Order: sequence, then structure tokens, then C-alpha cells
Amino acid sequence: MKLSQFDFNYPPEKIALYPRGRHFNPEEDEMDDYLRDTREDSKMMVVHKSTGEIEDRTVRDILEYFGDKDVFIFNDTRVFPARLYGTKEKTQAQIEVFLLRELKEGLRYWDVLVDPARKIRIGNKLYFGEDESMVAEVIDNTTSRGRTLRFLYDGTHDEFKQALYSLGEAPIPDDVRSLRKADANDMERFQTIFARNEGAVTAPTAGLHFSKQLMKRMEIKGIESAYITLHCGLGNFRRIDVEDLTKHKTDGEQMFVTKEACDIVNRAKDGGHKVCVVGTTTMRAVETAVSTYGHLKEFEGWTNKFIFPPYEFSLADAMLSNFQQPLSVMLMMQCAYGGYDLVMRAYEHALEGDYLFGTYGDAMLLID
Repeated sequence: MKLSQFDFNYPPEKIALYPRGRHFNPEEDEMDDYLRDTREDSKMMVVHKSTGEIEDRTVRDILEYFGDKDVFIFNDTRVFPARLYGTKEKTQAQIEVFLLRELKEGLRYWDVLVDPARKIRIGNKLYFGEDESMVAEVIDNTTSRGRTLRFLYDGTHDEFKQALYSLGEAPIPDDVRSLRKADANDMERFQTIFARNEGAVTAPTAGLHFSKQLMKRMEIKGIESAYITLHCGLGNFRRIDVEDLTKHKTDGEQMFVTKEACDIVNRAKDGGHKVCVVGTTTMRAVETAVSTYGHLKEFEGWTNKFIFPPYEFSLADAMLSNFQQPLSVMLMMQCAYGGYDLVMRAYEHALEGDYLFGTYGDAMLLID
């Protein structure tokens, strides 16, 4: 298939700037109450692959489609406050630094993106914080916007990380950030409630819909949860520059699949129970680690798997995912799983209705 087949009109008012439900008020709300009240409020379109039927529901209804001993697979990666702002020595020019990954813990080397990149050269120093107590030196160029920084900080590694992260903000995607600034609520809301393994620079967005209450209802109903880790990177949002999708190369992302997760998933498959994969990042990890016999295997490493139609999936019976931007790799995966014509019809329905798109947007459940 060609890139242009995944384009559609995407008006700015369809971008969800905040999660559905009321906005958090620190003077009146407890954070637990806020998270409980909003995570399940998103609309959910249920798309039946076998019949083509489309239903308009909400995320809180999702358990009606699953039962005892079915399994949901979640991505438990944890987002860190990756975006920070500093000043360049001498000129005092403001520079945005986007942390990608720590390279050498002891040396405090970090892979980053800088903007504007034309002003940042090897040897430059950047200063962060009101007192400029955090200093970084540019030691290498990696890509047109990429740099390697060495942070200069006296203290333990834990103290350094705490100081660095205190300077950062939630790395909300550019489509949201172009319309509003990140605020204090985003670092809580741009994180799943089961996030535990730090390393993501963007959230596994389908998992944001799950509250403690919804997870408890799953447990009561006998639905099991399995957790894998894929550290979501910016490759999900990188522009595709080729019309022929077979020529597109995605960025590698680190992932881990444990024996415990494999046992839970494979037991359900062998017992004839349904497996629902929550999110395109989770699906990419599952399809990387699945065996030729349709079993999930232990895995530790990197994946650059790019899934687009036609593609034969090996394990999932359902997939929950948000409504995505046009021309995105996430939309292509949805079309591969649900069928191009059906998924694009579902998007037409969403655009005509009051569904919201993006990180804080509404969900689509594709189910057999």
C-alpha cells in the first residue's frame, strides 16, 4: 500500500487538548478522584471485524466484550519528563532539549534532540534551571537535530536524575503542544496507572484509559492482565518521506517480554480465551516476540518492526487503540489489523461524529 492511502482531512478541533471530563483543580480535587473520574470517560468505537458493525460506546463498557480467563496485554513503560529548556552560554539564547535516552550512567551522557539545532555545536555549554545549577556540554553531533550531552553535576546518580527531571516537563506530543503548553497535570495524566519501567518519551496512549476502578472490575470478572515493556520513542510521530511503505524504516525501541507475561498469555490462548492487546506499541512488541505457533516468547532487545497492510497477525483477538493522525504508523497498524476499508470507514464515522483524536483522544476497539 502507498502512503497517500492513509491521508484524510484532520481539522484541528478534532485534536484532544485534554482528557475528557473535568480538568484537575488542585484547590478542590484529590488526584486519585480526578484520575478515577476521567480515565474511563473517553468514547470508544467498537468495530466488529467479522460483520463490519460499528457501535458507539465508552471505555467503561469495554468489559462487556470479554469474560473469565480472557487476557489484556498492557505496556508498562514509564514516561519521564523529557522536555526541558536551557540557555546557551554567552548568547543566552533559549534552547529546547528533548531527552531521548541515557547512554552512560556513570558519565551522565544523554542522547538528545535540540531546537534550534543550528545554534548548537560541539563544545557549547547549556545551562538549566533558574540558578543555572545544571550544566551540560555538547560532545557530539548524531543527526541534524541530535546531539550527545554530558551533564556536569556533583552528586550521586539518583540525585542527578532527580535534579534533571525536576527541570523537565511532560513530553506531550507536538499536535497538542502547538495549541497549548504542557501544565502540571500532564505529568500525572500522561502516564498509565500501571507504569513502572522508566524509559518512554511518549505515553502508550491506549493504556491511559484504564483506571484503578476499571482494573478492579476486570479482576472481579476474572480477566487477567499481562505486562510487557516497550519504551515508546519519537519514531511513532516521525514523518514518513516515502510513498512506497516497504522503503520506510522505523526507529528501534527497546522492549522486554518476561516469562510471567508469556505464561499468562499462552495459557489463555491454549484455553481458547480471548487476548486483547492494548495499544499499537504493545502490538508491535507482541508481534516481535510471537512464535510461529502463535505463542508469546520471552524477549529482551530492540525492535524496529513496522506493521502496515497487508499483514497477518499471530496472536491477538482484539486491539484497543486511540484515533490516530493521518499518515501515521499507528493508523497503518490499525488498518493492518482491522482491514483497510473497515478502519477507514470507522474513521469517517469518527470524523462525522464527536470523537476526539490523539494522545488524549478517544479509543477504537477492533474485535473479531
